[in-house]
Amino acid sequence: MKNLFLTLVLSLFCMTMIGQDNTSALIPMPNKIINGNGAVFTVNARHSAITFDNKELKFAAEKLQDIFKRRMSENLNISPTGNGTIRLIIDNSLEHKEQYSLEINNKGITIKGASKGAVLYGVITLEQILMGDICMTSQKKIREIYIYDKPRFEYRAMMLDPARNYLPVESIKFFIDKMTLFKYNVLQLHLTDDQGWRIYIEKYPQLASKDHYTKEELKEIIKYAEMRNVTVIPEIDIPGHTCAMLSAFPEFKCEHKSATPIELGKSVDMMLCASVGKVYTVIDDIIKETSKIFPAPYIHLGGDEAAIKYNWAECPRCQKLMAELKYEDPSQLMIPFFSKVLKSVKEAGKKAILWCELDNIYMPANDYLFPYDPEVTLVSWRGGLTPKCLELTRRHGNPVIMAPGEYTYLDYPQYTGDFPEFNNWGMPITTLETCYQFDPGYGEPLSGQKHIKGIMATLWGEAIKDINRATYMAYPRGLALSEAGWTEMKNRNWESFKNRMYPNLMNLMKEGVSIRVPFEIEQKLENYR
Repeated sequence: MKNLFLTLVLSLFCMTMIGQDNTSALIPMPNKIINGNGAVFTVNARHSAITFDNKELKFAAEKLQDIFKRRMSENLNISPTGNGTIRLIIDNSLEHKEQYSLEINNKGITIKGASKGAVLYGVITLEQILMGDICMTSQKKIREIYIYDKPRFEYRAMMLDPARNYLPVESIKFFIDKMTLFKYNVLQLHLTDDQGWRIYIEKYPQLASKDHYTKEELKEIIKYAEMRNVTVIPEIDIPGHTCAMLSAFPEFKCEHKSATPIELGKSVDMMLCASVGKVYTVIDDIIKETSKIFPAPYIHLGGDEAAIKYNWAECPRCQKLMAELKYEDPSQLMIPFFSKVLKSVKEAGKKAILWCELDNIYMPANDYLFPYDPEVTLVSWRGGLTPKCLELTRRHGNPVIMAPGEYTYLDYPQYTGDFPEFNNWGMPITTLETCYQFDPGYGEPLSGQKHIKGIMATLWGEAIKDINRATYMAYPRGLALSEAGWTEMKNRNWESFKNRMYPNLMNLMKEGVSIRVPFEIEQKLENYR
């Protein structure tokens, strides 16, 4: 096993030595690059300094200072004033909030961005230039290059699931640090499910699992993420996936389930009863408290995999409510359920995100499971249903986030016989190449993609017990998906991506990140001897 590990690391190292230049580590690939004419800028602490024109850029300036110290052993001064040779500037003329430019010539480095996050992205791109062109970097030199860049999609998310297996605050911060390197800008935290309730609600302390996040801890995560241009969005999953909630409020079970015991970690397929009035009062309180903690404009409320036929379809109270509303199918109870819930969301000043459910979990499917409010953003996730979901969201006017299971479910195995080795229900294999082939627009003309907000890579937590397993499952596939979210299709290329990936994987390993070495896509090691 030790020899295999050393072989894999050596293989990875050898691959990083091939084709080195100032674009050989750029992930996601910028959308416009102009190579220079051979000019070089030399970094020297005696003659180089970092200046920034806005106090909001202090974090980016400090990060850049750290980069030069680590990569070139040059400790540059930083200053909010002056005319340094390395300048960070907020440029309000740039149209997209994450648009930036990076210009390097023999006179210096200028990074301009429409926002502090955009400038930070310019800094991140600069570090990848240094990382790829290591021979020049070792000489403290940077080749001339001009990059003008903005994302294809505004919403580029990763999702962690501490509801299934709790992740400490420091682990989540560690994960945020790494996703930032590849220009992800949203972290969705799946905070509640059958196995646990991880957010402390002051009005209902009985909800909280033994391991949970306090209000102060969540605010700490949010602030940490915000500095790195990452918005944290909470997910409170209802009306299904609610065994943890039902263990605290057994009176919220459907009538015929009232005597059914709940064992956290084992009980599933139970729902909040649609006919119990207090359910909506408690949900309203939860939404209000959660909304005060999270400044994000969105709150995710699940809405997926509701076991309606085992709950609402058999509940005498729900049957009575169906008769009163003249409904023929119990799934129609989702209409009044979410009508009340969305009212709470609106009153809290938020917008809702829901997992998109259709009238069948496989094709053929014809329409939504129930009519979604046009203001609700939907997430397309079920394998094989995304083209239909894309069509329906376009027709009904719902914004959509693309997270199709066959491309973006990073808890699935990466290779035959690979992890997860437990809680694997027969998961399909999602290879690195499969992830890279993902086109969030599904080949539709631009007019048919206008309602697509972006993408989300998900890490469901049933088989992810700690952050090391989370990053192992996330990388390198998360690199591929970052390019799906950022880079225009015309600028994407699988062969190019493979080469650009290796310096980034080596860098992650140096930073103590558990990754999977994608040995199956490479030439044999003897080709490099």
